[in-house]
Amino acid sequence: MRHIKHIFFDLDHTLWDFETNSNIAFRTIFNNYKLNVNTEKFLNYYSAINSKYWKLFRQDGISKDELRYRRLKETFDIINVIVPDPIINKLSLDYIRVLPMNNFLVDGTIELLNYLHPKYKLHIITNGFNEVQHQKIKNSNLGEYFYEIITSERAGAKKPDPKIFKYALEIAEATPKESLMIGDNWEADIMGAKNMKLSAIYCNFNREPVSERIRSVHNLLALKKYL
Repeated sequence: MRHIKHIFFDLDHTLWDFETNSNIAFRTIFNNYKLNVNTEKFLNYYSAINSKYWKLFRQDGISKDELRYRRLKETFDIINVIVPDPIINKLSLDYIRVLPMNNFLVDGTIELLNYLHPKYKLHIITNGFNEVQHQKIKNSNLGEYFYEIITSERAGAKKPDPKIFKYALEIAEATPKESLMIGDNWEADIMGAKNMKLSAIYCNFNREPVSERIRSVHNLLALKKYL
């Protein structure tokens, strides 16, 4: 991949360990509110429910506020815990406040970025929200590695919409031919990049079967063999 000059990374689940940091955030806020919730049971259901609502959000099927409320409401309903709507709304805001206070990264993140930073211009493309993603990057000491942080709110479009990739290329002053997208979401990151003629590498950390011949890795440091 000698033609590559710009590398665009997804953030959550690719570099930033969303599951670990999210679990810590929920334990913190449930404790703060003294909720009688089996946190392990809650987390067992929350991950899939959160993914479902993020997919709806990517498709413009729900708003940011609906995403934040409904993923909590549905999880509480499934585990038969009654939480009044005003408390759910407060929890949703506190979760967003507490989440970026934690800074666990996917194994190999810093070693990989130290390896890539002298060789390429690195950027972030994320569907996450401005106020949260920038805090995650700052608190995790990742900011020094990246030239541009492109959020869906900044671009006015969400992955896999071609508009966000076009915007990212323009901001980074990059062309599709010299650009590579690395991410963990097949639809948003890999197919989104492919449709805009960017190269892509799939962070297939869960070793899921894929139908197309796309470069993939099972851990971050395996990216070194391509780069």
